[in-house]
Amino acid sequence: MTRAEAVNFLLTRPAAFGRLLGFTKLRAVHNKWLVDMIRGKKSKTLQGHRGSFKTTCLSIALAVIMILLPNKRILFMRKTDDDVKEVIRQVQKILTDPRTVFLVQCIYGVPLILTTANATELSTNLTTDVRGTSQLVGMGIGGSLTGKHFDFIFTDDIVNLKDRVSKAERDRTKMIYQELANILNPNGRIFNTGTPWHKDDAFSLMPAPEKYDCYSTGLLTKEQIEELKQRMLPSLFAANYELRHIAAEDVIFDNPTMNEDAAKAEQGFTHIDAAFGGADYTALTICKRTDGIYYVFGKLWHKGFEEVMPQLLSYHRQFKAGRIYVEDNGDKGFVGKMLRNEGERVSIYHEDMNKFVKITSYLKSAWQNVRFVTGTDADYIAQICDYNENAEHDDAPDSAACMMRIYSRKAETDYKPLWN
Repeated sequence: MTRAEAVNFLLTRPAAFGRLLGFTKLRAVHNKWLVDMIRGKKSKTLQGHRGSFKTTCLSIALAVIMILLPNKRILFMRKTDDDVKEVIRQVQKILTDPRTVFLVQCIYGVPLILTTANATELSTNLTTDVRGTSQLVGMGIGGSLTGKHFDFIFTDDIVNLKDRVSKAERDRTKMIYQELANILNPNGRIFNTGTPWHKDDAFSLMPAPEKYDCYSTGLLTKEQIEELKQRMLPSLFAANYELRHIAAEDVIFDNPTMNEDAAKAEQGFTHIDAAFGGADYTALTICKRTDGIYYVFGKLWHKGFEEVMPQLLSYHRQFKAGRIYVEDNGDKGFVGKMLRNEGERVSIYHEDMNKFVKITSYLKSAWQNVRFVTGTDADYIAQICDYNENAEHDDAPDSAACMMRIYSRKAETDYKPLWN
């Protein structure tokens, strides 16, 4: 292969280069993305649905730019340092692959050697720049930008689930993104990739996106799309796969299955979400999982825990339930100790998980298999079905989500019991 042929191959057929390296699912649409990443001049935003190989394309583009423009300096930014390291490792593998080394030999007449190779920086023997900055620098959004300057800045998934549920995180990400303009060299370029999570996230500051949703790329079958719709709440599916935002008021939990035989919830576990006055409710969830089906008995009181404790214990014993789970965040373990004084087996845990994330992860994923048994309060079910991220009351869905989590494989690490 001649030098001109090798250069032309990387510039015009980067997806074929990727397939040569083992990324066999890359298609014509990916070649379009790659050519734009490598050769484009203007700052740009590319939004592709989850699983569309955006990050794979970025890894290839970063490697090709390092080869063909070795004196240019590149910043690659993701949400966290760990996310960055994953991609830097991928770029390193691409650069050290024998097929890449062969192409470099054809272009420059020398073997490619990595002169800097660590978790966040890469450089090769191809650069003649005397500034001492690595060709590729990876950084999470918490990294220091002071004194740094780059010709290319690639951001990838700097907006994620945290930005959906936290205004503070959205503001932080937007502030960091605005700082990138100050470290971009004249005639430099910022290329953004990712998926939107909120109407007011950092994408609102970026160039208008070129969008490739799950219906346009041909990467997902109709069956796969329908399966994803069933497993995700509507707002998250819209953001991740349709690349659009829908109102927060849209339904998360609909069509509850009710009036199952109450005996099916017997000999399960109990979770109590305790209130201590004010506007909160005390929620009781008793649940038994059988053959993948969650049989749930739920009660809801607009009263404090101490006032309804006799009723709670009566239901717990009526259903012959086993261990009781309660958190200690609001009461330093007071509820758990009171229940133990009544002779009950209690696990007390400290809750560290964001409530919206917990409910939309554990309860949503189990929702199709949830069956409410006879005797469950209508208000308990209504509070779940009325839930959204701005809901005034969330005691019932929170308690139910905790119960789904108890039965999940991650229960031990999520709950971190203080004692048994």
